[in-house]
Amino acid sequence: MSVQSAAADVDVDLRQLFASLARNWLRILVVALAVTGLAFAFAWLATPHYKAETKLLIETRESVFTRPDGTSNDSEKPILDEQGVASQVEVIASTDILKQVAAKLNLSRLPEFDEAAKMSALSRLLVIVGLKSDPNEIPPEERVLKKMREKLNVYSVEKSRVIVIEFSSEDPRLAADIPNAIADTYISVQGNAKLESNAAATDWLAPEIADLSKRVKDAEAKVADFRAQSDLLMGGNNAVLATQQLSELSTELSRVRANRAAAEATADSVRKALQSGGSLDAVPEVLNSDLIQRLRERQVELRANIADLSTTLLDNHPRIRALKSQLADLDGQIRNEAQKIMKGLATQAQTAQARENQLLGDVNTLKAASARAGEQQVELDALQRDANAQRQLLESYMTRYREASSRSDRNYLPVDARIFSRAVTPSEPYFPKIVPIVGAAFVASLLLMAIATLLGELFSGRAMRPAAGARFGRIEQVEMPVARVEPALVDAGLARDRLADREVQPEAATAADALDESAAPKPSALGEIDIEKAAEKLIASGAARAIFVSPEGDEAAASAVLVAREVSDAGLRVLLLDLTASGAASRPMLDSALFPGITDLLASEAQFSDVIHADLYSDCHVIPVGTADPARAMRAADRLPIIMQSLTTAYDLVVVECGPADAQGISRLAGEATEVFLSMLEADDEVTQAAVKLIENGYPELTLVTPLGHESPGTPVPGRRTAA
Repeated sequence: MSVQSAAADVDVDLRQLFASLARNWLRILVVALAVTGLAFAFAWLATPHYKAETKLLIETRESVFTRPDGTSNDSEKPILDEQGVASQVEVIASTDILKQVAAKLNLSRLPEFDEAAKMSALSRLLVIVGLKSDPNEIPPEERVLKKMREKLNVYSVEKSRVIVIEFSSEDPRLAADIPNAIADTYISVQGNAKLESNAAATDWLAPEIADLSKRVKDAEAKVADFRAQSDLLMGGNNAVLATQQLSELSTELSRVRANRAAAEATADSVRKALQSGGSLDAVPEVLNSDLIQRLRERQVELRANIADLSTTLLDNHPRIRALKSQLADLDGQIRNEAQKIMKGLATQAQTAQARENQLLGDVNTLKAASARAGEQQVELDALQRDANAQRQLLESYMTRYREASSRSDRNYLPVDARIFSRAVTPSEPYFPKIVPIVGAAFVASLLLMAIATLLGELFSGRAMRPAAGARFGRIEQVEMPVARVEPALVDAGLARDRLADREVQPEAATAADALDESAAPKPSALGEIDIEKAAEKLIASGAARAIFVSPEGDEAAASAVLVAREVSDAGLRVLLLDLTASGAASRPMLDSALFPGITDLLASEAQFSDVIHADLYSDCHVIPVGTADPARAMRAADRLPIIMQSLTTAYDLVVVECGPADAQGISRLAGEATEVFLSMLEADDEVTQAAVKLIENGYPELTLVTPLGHESPGTPVPGRRTAA
């Protein structure tokens, strides 16, 4: 990297920074003890303040025995929601309640609540000078209320209907009395509010009940008058008389029709039996006749006698002939009697027909009357509904009026809140707490003094030290001589096999072996190797990093490119990192200087995947200089060791071209398994001085390499890639 520093960066020397705390410990301790003493004096001389609290619970106080009718389920519903409880908090802290408490406890006489009651000489002087407002300009009641609000804290407990009234005072007795008085006043105010609401209800219900009574009376009178005018007489089952009679006549008409039909059917069956000469025994009405039953019995008896005599007498015997004559007379009598029954049935059917006709006329008459009654009944029902509604409303109002009156007379109006925890006189003040105040003052003063000491050390510059590293320089680009080199296309295994059979040449010895302590070495004395020998040395040694320094500028930077390509052709994964200012190493590999590179990575404008590119003429990868601002990139030069570590993990060999850098410039790039090469074109004093400085600053294993005799890095070689 061409890193001739123009301005050195600085780092914070943490050891020097924190050593300032040890040097100034006495001053820090004295200031902390002084502040602690002042805090102790303040806590000791401060007026103690006491705090007490009273708790209210919002709940229903109505008894099941005194709850009004129709509200039996109110106890199952929440009394107040979250907004309702918050509203009660505001009511408790309202001006009206605080005024009543202040008047009840006569707080205006206490200097704690009224500054004007007992002003000190200093306060009067400040008022006269105009540095303080005169409290007498504010009414006494407002002064007391202002102090009470400063000391009062009313809040609701989260997710509950509990309200806490908290008050602080210089007097422990007042600290307990005031919240208790506020709670009692709140309960009283709520009770009075219910009394007023109840009184307002009774005042409103009384005239409403009187008006409703008159309206109910008028409505019932209208019902009675209409009933009398329309002659709507009511029968059983609360039905109109005409409708009820129509129903009864319809039932009677159906019964008469059924009897007539039965009589006609019986008479017809008897008539058919007589006409056909058939037996009359199948007709129930004939069999039910007593005379016919006796004649039938006599007939059976004669037949039995004839049968008995026929066993001894002949058919022409006078006795048998007499019995047969009697039997014939009985048959005639039975038929005559059957004809009488038939005539009776016909007469009965005629009578039923006449009755049916009469009933039918009556039904038709009642139908017309029932229709008229139905129309009148509709109007009557409307009048009755109005009267019933008025009566029900009147009864409801009267019930509510009686309940409200009884509650007012007995003064029973329970408030939906109760005090379940009264404030007691506190025995210890909540302010000041001497131990916590003194301890906090001591710790805070120590911390602040330590921070002030550290900041003073930083601002003075004593805690700063120069940082290692340099910035990018600028080097003029020079054309490189073009030579030719034969390709070396072997894989990694073949390369290692080939190197195992070779023996390192004497001229490849390190510069440290040829360096004489008494005189500066010459390049000829150090010895140099070519590109192929440099690649063989890197492969044989298993180096992970190869750092190339080119004191002669961009022409000598060709060594890094040629070595990287040679090792890559041997089958290893190689990446070349170009840290020159002009991009002399990466431009021949990419044919452009517009690719993002290391400066973009250091400036956080690109990622690894954006800055790694493929060599157009080999399998080697390259990270060019990039397009970002070099000055901005060098502010993040501390990230170079991390970047190098990441690259060596991903690649077998990382070749770094540093340009004309010094030992300090390449210190951030070196690590384990690192080989340092000095690229040279001519053995002049500039190269010699650069080699001596590197050796003297910790790089005795320096190796000289020359690109002379090889083709230009930008020239494609047959058999290699020609495109990325």
